[in-house]
Amino acid sequence: MSVTWYTWLEQGRRINASDDVLLAIGRALLLDDAGLDHLLALTDPGTAAVEAPTEPPSALVRLLDGLMPAPAYVLGPHWEFVAWNRAQEQLYPRLPSLDPPRRNLLWVLFADPTTRSLIVDWDIHARQALAEFRSATSAVRHDDTMEELVTLLTEESEEFAAWWPEHGVSGFETRLRRFVHPAAGELTFEYQQLSPVEWPNLRVVAQLPVPGDDSAERLGVRHYLV
Repeated sequence: MSVTWYTWLEQGRRINASDDVLLAIGRALLLDDAGLDHLLALTDPGTAAVEAPTEPPSALVRLLDGLMPAPAYVLGPHWEFVAWNRAQEQLYPRLPSLDPPRRNLLWVLFADPTTRSLIVDWDIHARQALAEFRSATSAVRHDDTMEELVTLLTEESEEFAAWWPEHGVSGFETRLRRFVHPAAGELTFEYQQLSPVEWPNLRVVAQLPVPGDDSAERLGVRHYLV
């Protein structure tokens, strides 16, 4: 590999680079698995998203109901909310009133002040979610919906505008997330994500109860006070 060839690669010129060469470069740059996958996606002009269902699959809706009392929802390829259960609506009552493109997890996280006051250590979770979003949406990074969402978030969130150009990527990581709910008090859930094989462009996100903790029960009992 010549210096000239590598310079052209960094400049984004139209050159042929095999996956093996790109992976070797990525490993030399100490990229993790998420970074390597993202690198291959960025250099593949044929990458295209499988169309998501126009309506939430009934099987996934039943799955969300089966996860009660854990808050859970289904995201589409741009992280738009496709479906959610009653517990998620209790946790975030504003969700049903949002219209596209704002009915989107990233918009809710960055541009809605209600969410910022709801999530403990918001900045840590927001940065992690942004890195996961960038990695998970590589296939749709240049479509009109993505460009509209990025423009909207850049205009409505100072943090998004500052952090989006950083280009950090990350795979999903299971973690605890704490909330300060106006009616149910402090809540703790384990943040988990599932990818349904039948609908690969959808993802199921569940906020599972922690053993020995009554957050889910308190959220269900107190929701009428919000």
